[in-house]
Amino acid sequence: MGISIGLVGLGDFGSQFAELFTHHPLVDRVGLCDREPDRIRKFADRPDFKAKFSPKDAYASLDDICKSDLDALVIITQHWLHTPQAIQAMNAGKHVYSAVPLISIPDHHEILDWCNKLVETVKRTGALYMYGETTYYRPQAMFCRRKAAEGAFGDFVYAEGEYFHDVDSWCNLRNVSKHRMASTAGAEWREKMKTYTGSRGKGGPMLYPTHSTCGPVSVMKAHAKKVTAYGYRNRTGDPYFADSAFSNEIALYRMSNGAVVRICECREVANKLGNDEETFRVMGTRGTFSENTWSVNFREKDFSPAKPPEVKRMKDEELRDPLPPDVLKAWTSTKKESDVYGGHGGSHAHLVHEFVDAIAHKRQPAITAWDAVRYTAMGAMAHESALRDGETLDVPDWGDPPGR
Repeated sequence: MGISIGLVGLGDFGSQFAELFTHHPLVDRVGLCDREPDRIRKFADRPDFKAKFSPKDAYASLDDICKSDLDALVIITQHWLHTPQAIQAMNAGKHVYSAVPLISIPDHHEILDWCNKLVETVKRTGALYMYGETTYYRPQAMFCRRKAAEGAFGDFVYAEGEYFHDVDSWCNLRNVSKHRMASTAGAEWREKMKTYTGSRGKGGPMLYPTHSTCGPVSVMKAHAKKVTAYGYRNRTGDPYFADSAFSNEIALYRMSNGAVVRICECREVANKLGNDEETFRVMGTRGTFSENTWSVNFREKDFSPAKPPEVKRMKDEELRDPLPPDVLKAWTSTKKESDVYGGHGGSHAHLVHEFVDAIAHKRQPAITAWDAVRYTAMGAMAHESALRDGETLDVPDWGDPPGR
């Protein structure tokens, strides 16, 4: 017997996941929820949705869908709503998949408070929670976790994560912000933003760091202990950065395994360094990975000399973990396999399958609340350090999820 899932938020990003959840073979029933009726209608009227969607499972608000008997909710709403809505859903007895970030607001102290509330809610309710961090299922991250499990990196020495996303780059953040503000939720957010002026400070790109932090943390299975960070303040008077203390922030972390990690979150830069604007690199005593290139020195044991390195450049298809055959078959019934994986490096399909499979088999999903707060707290404390002109600060940690 399959499970029932409610899709909350059917805007541009949520729509990219609707087909994957609906067509997954372990999903028997789908509910649709959005405050804009037209967004529900565009899926409700589709023939391929009718087998799993009934008009009685159309909901106009989170309050309404929380009262349903659906097993789980997939929350892909606006970024300032994610964790408050996830907590509401878990308190209503639902398992939850939440889009990233946990919450994006100018007050980094409040972000840490929400981290604590999230973990406490998961522990208290016993609900299964999965954080939809796309970097976790990029092919590069999957490959590196396999190599780490083999011990092929040796001891971890250094890692980098970066997101060079200029405000006017290909995914124009000005237009994204304008689109968000045009919705009903956006109008409410404009009023909410007024409460963050003055003493509550200004934000910065490190308050949404998880595309950068997830790669090194998930591969090394280590968490940040200390951070020193600096910020670059916009000098042109660009109104986009009016509510930000910094347009670019760079942080250096001491990790629990002794490695050092550098994270860059930049929104005012010319292009990128290297081949990708959103990427990570991991360096060990035996193996190193950087932008689809794996290098190994064949040092097999302690004190053994290294040999000339073997360097192998690979395609994404060689790095990616395979999907279960029955799931892939269901998803390729209406489209080509190359189109199944979705955006963000083809991570969408793996995120959907992991959540559905975890709920169906009553197990912890791969990216838990404990992982989510680790990725997030790294940025919040980096922002605090940058505000203090590089003061070294401790990074809070909530420990590991049960059973890990």
